[in-house]
Amino acid sequence: MPEAQSPTRKRIVDAATRLFYAEGIGRVSVDAVAEEAGLTKRTLYYHFKSKDDLIAAYLDGRDQPNLKRMAGWFEAEQGGVDSKVQAIFANLARATRHPKWKGCGFLRTAAELASMPGHPAVKVGARHKSNFETWLAAELSGHHIEGPRALAREIVLLIDGCFSIMLIHRNPDYVEAAGRAAATLVRARMSGSQA
Repeated sequence: MPEAQSPTRKRIVDAATRLFYAEGIGRVSVDAVAEEAGLTKRTLYYHFKSKDDLIAAYLDGRDQPNLKRMAGWFEAEQGGVDSKVQAIFANLARATRHPKWKGCGFLRTAAELASMPGHPAVKVGARHKSNFETWLAAELSGHHIEGPRALAREIVLLIDGCFSIMLIHRNPDYVEAAGRAAATLVRARMSGSQA
């Protein structure tokens, strides 16, 4: 899609990503995004019909990089599949220690748009979460896990639970505890499939 590869469009999305992630979508105006991008508001509206479309583009731009990062953590772990799943949580815990970490952009945006379930950004967030769950189920299935789809969903619940509790407590110990719980779930499904 030519529009997606436009340098100006990328500049706008990059500026929106910095501001929306740091401050939230409700606190950032279109004027602020245009100023951050070093463009006029008119130029911004040439590339995006509305702020809603820009918010959706912000999340869409985070989709593949986030999925690749999680898959990379999974693949880099040398242990069994339980250790691979736990490695996702260990790396998330490490990420939460960074001073600029503000939580899951998908969940934070969905929370801000809770009264607008049909919003394009909510749909992007739902697709991202489904894509991760589908990827994880395929990985688990490749390791002869019993009920890989159900297990992937349980792990997603643990991950998103971590993101939520971290917004309140800012304590990575919760993420590590969820990682241990996820590894336990994986091991239980492994022993069930070998019985």
